[in-house]
Amino acid sequence: MEDKINLQQLPILPNKPLPIIIIGAGGIVKDAHLPAYAIAGFLVQGIFDIDLEKAQNLKKNFGIIGEVFETLEKAIGTGQKYNAIFDLAVPAAHIANILEQLPDGAAVLIQKPMGENLQQAQEIIDICRRKHLVSAVNFQLRYAPYMVAAKEMIEKGLIGEVYDMEVLVNVFTPWHLWNFLYDLPRVEILYHSIHYVDLVRTFLGNPKKVYASTVRHPKMPELASTRTSMILDYDEYTQARIMTNHGHEFGREKQQSYVKFEGTKGAIKIKIGVSIDYPKGVPPTFEYVILGQESTKWKELPLKGGWFPHAFMGTMASLQNHYINQSQALLNSTEDAFVTMQLVELMYTSSNVGGMNFNLIE
Repeated sequence: MEDKINLQQLPILPNKPLPIIIIGAGGIVKDAHLPAYAIAGFLVQGIFDIDLEKAQNLKKNFGIIGEVFETLEKAIGTGQKYNAIFDLAVPAAHIANILEQLPDGAAVLIQKPMGENLQQAQEIIDICRRKHLVSAVNFQLRYAPYMVAAKEMIEKGLIGEVYDMEVLVNVFTPWHLWNFLYDLPRVEILYHSIHYVDLVRTFLGNPKKVYASTVRHPKMPELASTRTSMILDYDEYTQARIMTNHGHEFGREKQQSYVKFEGTKGAIKIKIGVSIDYPKGVPPTFEYVILGQESTKWKELPLKGGWFPHAFMGTMASLQNHYINQSQALLNSTEDAFVTMQLVELMYTSSNVGGMNFNLIE
């Protein structure tokens, strides 16, 4: 077997992309949506935010924005006129209300999470079904270049049958960048580790059993939980673990953020650089080893981008490709995202009721 391999890393873009109407002009739009759409060559027909100045500032900084709308009604009307894709980048609690105002049959990309809880997720999916919306959720980590490459490598059987998947995040996250989180009863799993839950499902499918514990940090008492441990069991051989700690304030040297796959013939380890020293981040890496090669040393695959912003091309491209030609699969559909939300709810239930009390025997 050759030591060097070529793997797909970037999404397949539509030949004639449709224009986009963005609703919301927050940090995720500035740091990820707009840079990704610029790389992909997508046209943003216009943008709306209740804070008009924020939307106007983005238009000044990004040449791909056509118009700043003063009202949501004008944004939706323009989107309908141009058969645009609606890109909802708003807090989860506002998603359902905006979906109700979209024209029936419209295409919409919904920012994660799909509601603050399973009840809101159910409301969202009910609206999408009733209005026949072509809808997807922006679970974009699965579309990061290194995850696309890992998926192909595994599907080709290069590392054999995957029996172990591990996500470890030990970083210092500046939660103050997202002020709205301070008022919420759920933070870490719902707004961060949900990406990893969705990623595990992408590679291993739905687990048979889960265990979880999510807790607060003593130096961040104003926030809900910011540290989590989760186990997803599949069969007697296959397991995934997700472990996150966002309070590692002891410098960058010992910060870690990786996803590791172990298979019967080899292994992959991916460093998710954006999480380390956020928001500056460090470069990501993709390392792999394949047993039986002439050299069994770990090798590195050169990457064509990272999670931010490149993965955000994938979620939009997937929706556009499906909307243009519905024979193309929509892997990040709201139907699929609803299953991820069910797993998230189960994790919180496990954390609340799953522990066993220790009683010392004297």
